[in-house]
Amino acid sequence: PATAAGCDAGAVHAKVRGTLGAALAGAAAAGAALASTELAGAALARRKPTIVASVAARVLLALAGPLRDTAVRLFGTHDKAALVAGVVLVALAAGAAIGVVAARRPVVGPVALAAFAAIGILAARADPTAAPGRSAACAVLGAVVGSVVLHLLLRAARDADAPAAAGAAGALQPARRRFLVGVASTVALAAAGAGAARALRRLAARAVAATAGALPSPRRADVVPDRQPFALDGLTPYVTANDAFYRIDTAISVPAIDVTTWRLRVTGLVDRPLSYGYAELLARPLDERVVTLACVSNDVGGHLVGNARWLGVPLADLLGPAGVQAGATRLVARASDDFTVNVPLAAALDGRAALVAFGMNGEPLPLAHGYPARLVVAGYYGYASATKWLSSLELAGPGDTDSFWVSRGWDQDGTIELQSRIDTPAAGAVVPAGAVRIGGTAWAGAPGVAGVEVRIDDGAWTAAALGAVGAPHTWVQWVHVWDEASPGDHVVAVRATDSAGRAQVEQPSTPEPAGATGYHYRSFSVA
Repeated sequence: PATAAGCDAGAVHAKVRGTLGAALAGAAAAGAALASTELAGAALARRKPTIVASVAARVLLALAGPLRDTAVRLFGTHDKAALVAGVVLVALAAGAAIGVVAARRPVVGPVALAAFAAIGILAARADPTAAPGRSAACAVLGAVVGSVVLHLLLRAARDADAPAAAGAAGALQPARRRFLVGVASTVALAAAGAGAARALRRLAARAVAATAGALPSPRRADVVPDRQPFALDGLTPYVTANDAFYRIDTAISVPAIDVTTWRLRVTGLVDRPLSYGYAELLARPLDERVVTLACVSNDVGGHLVGNARWLGVPLADLLGPAGVQAGATRLVARASDDFTVNVPLAAALDGRAALVAFGMNGEPLPLAHGYPARLVVAGYYGYASATKWLSSLELAGPGDTDSFWVSRGWDQDGTIELQSRIDTPAAGAVVPAGAVRIGGTAWAGAPGVAGVEVRIDDGAWTAAALGAVGAPHTWVQWVHVWDEASPGDHVVAVRATDSAGRAQVEQPSTPEPAGATGYHYRSFSVA
C-alpha cells in the first residue's frame, strides 16, 4: 500500500509539473508573439498605434462608461497604461491556457494564435488612426513566431518530463534545466523586443514634435501674474507646467500627426465649408488665453484639473468666414480618432476664451495634449469641450447630440461645477503651534471665483485671502492664516462663491453624470 501510495503521489506530482511546464511554455510563447508584433509595428509604422493599443482601444469603446470611470478612479492619469497592461496580462494568461491544451493537442497552438492575430487585425481595421495593412502583417508575424516558440518549448517540456531508463532523478535534471533556460531566454528576448519597440516609438514621437517649429507672438494675451501676494509650501502653482498637466482622454496610443498633411475642416451648417492647414492657422492673428481645464471624473479635492496659457485662433475668427447658418446651435468637434465633443455654439461666440489652440505655456502643444491642435472652451469640462488632435469643426442643429461621453450617459451640459480644494497642510500632517497657514485653489469655469471661506472644526466660516489671476475664467489660489492654533487634532473645510453670486454646493455627489459636488475637508494635527 505504501508503494502504491508513493506511485500515485509521484504520478500526481508529474502531472502537475507537466501542466505547469506547458503553461509556462504557452505564456512565454504569447509574450514572444506580442513582442514580435510590437517590434515589427515600431519598425514598419512607428507613428501608428500598436496592435495591443488598437485592441485596448476597442475594449475601452465597448466598456467606456464603467471601465473608464473605474480606471480613472483607481489609476488616475495612468488609466491607459493600466488598460494596456491588463490586455497584455489577459493575453499571457490566455497563452498559458493555450499551452496546457496544446500539450495534449498540438494543433490547438497555431490555431489559437491565429485567432488572436485575427482579433488584432480586426481591431486595427476598426481603429481610424491605425495602418490596417501593416498591422495585419505584424499580427501574422506574431502568430508565426508564437507558434514556433510554443512548439519548441512544449517539446522541451516533454523531454524534461520523459522517464529516464536509469537514475531518473539525475537524468531528468539537464532536460529540465534546458527547458527553464529556454523559457527564461524567451522571456528575456521578448522583454528586449518590447523595450526596443518603445524606444523606436519614442524616437518617432520626438521627430513629430520637432516639426512644430517656433510659435508666433500673439496679438493679445492675458497677463499672467508674475508674483502672488503669498508664498506657501505645498500650494499648487497658478500655472501648471506642461509635464504636470493632467491627461485624461480615450486615446490609448498618442496620435503622431504629420502637420504637413494635416487639415482642420469647418463643415456642417455653413455657407462655405473651409479647410485650414497648420501653417495657415499660425499665420492668422492669435490670442493667448489663460484657461483652467478640469476633468468631469475629478473627485472633490482631486487633482484632475490644471491651468495653462493657451495660444491659438479664436473660434469666432474661424467660424465667421465660413458663414454660420441660422439653424446652427451646436459645435461638434471631432478628433483624428473620431472622438467627439458637442458644445453650444453660443459658448464659442460669446467672448469667453474659446480657441483652436496649438500652443501651451509658450511651447507647441505636447503630443499628449493634442498636437497639432486642440479645442479649448472656458467653463466646460474636458469631455464636453477639450477635443485633442482636432480634425474638424462641424456646425449642427439643436437636435444633434453627437458626443462621445454624452452618448454614454454623461450630462449634455458639461458646465464645470464650482469647486475648492485644500492643498496644505497635507492630510495627517503635524504642524507647530502658533500661526498655521492653510492654502489651496478654487475654480469655477467661466464665471470666475469671487470668494473663498475656511472653517476650522465647528467654528465660523472665515474669508480667505485670494491670489492674483490672469483672467476671470481661471482658478485662484487662496490662503487663510489661523492665528493661535490650538494643539490637538483638527478638521478644516473650504467652500467658494463665484462672481455670479452662486455658492458651492455642499451636498456630496459622485462625478457621474455632471461632475462631483461637496465641500473638501482635510484633517491635520497641531503639535
